Amino acid sequence: MTILVTGGAGYIGTHTVVELLNSGNDVVILDNLSNSSVTALKRVEKITGKQVRFYQGDILNKPFVQKLFSENNIESVIHFAGLKAVGESVEHPLRYYENNVTGTITLCQVMAEFNVKNLVFSSSATVYGEPDTLPITEDFPTAPMSPYGQSKLMVEHILSDLCISDASWNIARLRYFNPVGAHQSGLIGEDPNDIPNNLMPFISQVAVGKREQLSVFGDDYDTPDGTGVRDYIHVVDLAIGHLRALDKLRTQPGLVTYNLGTGQGFSVLDMVTAFEKACGNKIKYQVSARRAGDIGIYYADPQKAQTELNWQATHSIDDMAQSSWHWQSTNPSGYNPTSE
Repeated sequence: MTILVTGGAGYIGTHTVVELLNSGNDVVILDNLSNSSVTALKRVEKITGKQVRFYQGDILNKPFVQKLFSENNIESVIHFAGLKAVGESVEHPLRYYENNVTGTITLCQVMAEFNVKNLVFSSSATVYGEPDTLPITEDFPTAPMSPYGQSKLMVEHILSDLCISDASWNIARLRYFNPVGAHQSGLIGEDPNDIPNNLMPFISQVAVGKREQLSVFGDDYDTPDGTGVRDYIHVVDLAIGHLRALDKLRTQPGLVTYNLGTGQGFSVLDMVTAFEKACGNKIKYQVSARRAGDIGIYYADPQKAQTELNWQATHSIDDMAQSSWHWQSTNPSGYNPTSE
């Protein structure tokens, strides 16, 4: 049987495909390459020694998705495909709702048509909004603060309704905190288009000389050093969480929801310090005003995933920084097809 990974050429997708292949699974990848690269898939093949089946196309193209399902004996789907930049979602909300919500509806319609009813959905901790207390557990109220977060929560509601309407569905909703780091080989990592939206690739690009300095948005939060605190999770730990979720779905649990985080918060300046240690150089940064909608402190309670999935994060902040630097320093321009 085969696992379909939508968005499988992206950052989290490629790392998850590596873990799937190394665990003996057959994998099919669907990706429109809007924020990813075929080069990344070549690197996956190099790491695993296995070929990947790749379909380039859009999840919104229903006949294309139907063709993919008709040509492959798919058992389960891991669904990463979607847009993910909070700021961009504020500027282009309709684009985000179309891709993230309508795209998932199309996928589920085709899955039902082919009687494939095991789905791992890539959700986000942004569904919680600003928490009243910490750490954040799965039963916290949801109150997203951006169209991106709203789109993820809308899909969560749709998947809940789907399970209520048809008990043969088994769906895991995984709420990620802040993925960082790269594969230990240095062959795959985070390679954002244009200006990075996330902290670690921005620090990496400053360290490698691609950008002049890091902007630290706010140093007046009620935190130990005044900068925002987040739950950073190594992307390989996150990838393994998806394999554990697939195992869970095979026990036919219905609808399940898990936080994937470390349960520990690190500040922006903690991450800068860890990266300076990894690369051996100072990271130049400038403090700027807070961004609208940013939250001071945010970290998970991952106990439910530990108990029910037998999963927990194992990589340290130093692992995160060192693997990010290894990736960026050996790939200063990211995935450059001319180098392959």
